[in-house]
Order: sequence, then structure tokens, then C-alpha cells
Amino acid sequence: MDDLTDPTRVFRKLARNNALANWRLHQACARLRPGELEAARTSFFPSILKTLNHIIVVDWFYVDALEGGALGPKAWEDEEPFLDLPALAEAQAAVDRRLLDFCDRLTAGDLARIVAVHRDDRVQHDRCDDILSHLFQHQTHHRGQVHAMLAGTSVKPPQLDEFIVGDDAEARREAMAAFGWTEAELMR
Repeated sequence: MDDLTDPTRVFRKLARNNALANWRLHQACARLRPGELEAARTSFFPSILKTLNHIIVVDWFYVDALEGGALGPKAWEDEEPFLDLPALAEAQAAVDRRLLDFCDRLTAGDLARIVAVHRDDRVQHDRCDDILSHLFQHQTHHRGQVHAMLAGTSVKPPQLDEFIVGDDAEARREAMAAFGWTEAELMR
């Protein structure tokens, strides 16, 4: 199967977009003034820090399920496992790497594989490609909330959506260099 017909390519690219968007968001949050990260704001989760914590615990939940684990709701037993950004950013990068590795190993046949997602009182069964699509949507949704909350701080919200197409190469250059990725790798 060549790159033109590989149905896993979109998930590899979305995993890279996810990692870069998280990196950009954490870079911006690292420049916040004292108290701005924890300040009460209007959103689903009432602070930037609480929202970033929500993103990571849900990532732990779904990435574990994709990997065949049974972590389930234990992922969010502590809804705010990180009280400081450096530790949170390090943990987010680690789960982003797991997701990248998972997507890099995907085959076309894996996309229809049924994933067991352990819930409180049941096990949900869905296709791998549907779980991945849901996870990427969830991440984008909540990163958008952090982006909006940043607009009310001393830090300009970072560009999060210039990554996927070839014309975004200049906009992604710094982040790509931080990850050690090349344009050739990204376009495969």
C-alpha cells in the first residue's frame, strides 16, 4: 500500500498535530504571570490548569484502551493530578509519544479492530478508528477552550491549527525542529 491509499496516514498526521498543538499550548502557558494558570475563568473546567489536567487524564484513559489496557475510570480518580505546569507538560508529552507510537504502528486492518473501553459499570466496544477520531476531537475541543482562556491573560494564544497542509510548513517550522521532525517525514 502506498501513501496515496494508506488509510492510517491521517491518524499518523493527527497524532503529530496533537503533539505539536499540546507543545505550543504548554509553551504559551509557561509564559503566564503567576496566578494566571490557576485563575478562575469561564469554561467547562474553570481554569487553564484544570482544563489541561482534564485533557491529560482523558488521554490516559483512551490511549490505555487503544493499547489494550483496562485502566478505565482510574485515569481520573485524581481529576487534577498536576498542580504545576512543568510536570503536567512532561506527562502530556509522554502520553502524546505513546499515541504517536500507537498511530505509527497502525495498519489498515487495525482501523476496524474493536477496542474495549473500560467504563464504570460496563465495557464499551468501538472500532479503533472511531476511538481515535473521538480522542482527537476531544483534544481539539478542550485545547480550544484553553486557547480562548489564554485570550484573557497576559499571553497571546498560540496558533494551533496551522499544521496539516503543506502550506503550513513555515508556521510549523519551530515546532517541527523542537520535535526533530522533517517535512519529508510529515508528508509520508
